[in-house]
Amino acid sequence: MISHLAGTVAAVAPEGAVIEVGGVGLLVQCTPGTLATLRPGEHARVATSLVVREDALTLFGFTTDDERDVFVLLQTASGIGPRLALAMLAVFTPDALRRAVLSEDVAALTRVPGIGRKGAQRIVLELAGRLGAPGSGSDGGPGTVTAARAGEPAPWREQVRTGLVNLGWQARDADQAIAAVEADLADAAAADGGAGAQEADAAVMLRAALRKLSRA
Repeated sequence: MISHLAGTVAAVAPEGAVIEVGGVGLLVQCTPGTLATLRPGEHARVATSLVVREDALTLFGFTTDDERDVFVLLQTASGIGPRLALAMLAVFTPDALRRAVLSEDVAALTRVPGIGRKGAQRIVLELAGRLGAPGSGSDGGPGTVTAARAGEPAPWREQVRTGLVNLGWQARDADQAIAAVEADLADAAAADGGAGAQEADAAVMLRAALRKLSRA
């Protein structure tokens, strides 16, 4: 198994990235959240899972080991292949997915394209107790975003902007979506007494921005 890749990002496309390792460009299929952390020409490290089929070898990349481990575990459920597992992690963070399964939130799981009500019920039945509780996954890893110093822009803003542009959105639209997400984040922080206003995860913020753009 190829556990991770560390090299230079050669290209970023809507569904994946090419990472050059030792002079070889490896195509890695990624979620939008992972793509938001990758910038062409910069060094990157992604956790990976290699899926072997008779006609193809496909490498999937993730910002954290926890995402990769959840991706692998999801495929042990009936009817869940690598593409659908990747789609689930494009909609949910690992902890959000754990919460949905633990609370048997079938409606939330059906937000994933390709998962109907029966499929969501099967996922809850087969994965309950196996994904663990929220917060039980490995922390940190590549792509983890830390809080900004006071007065500095939070790191996720530029990562999300780059991710949206790499996914084909105009810079103007990306900025508007980010501003809307920032407003939601500020409202949530105010309701929580001001805590967490600058601390956020780039993958989560990218998903929020994509939801804003899909409604526009």
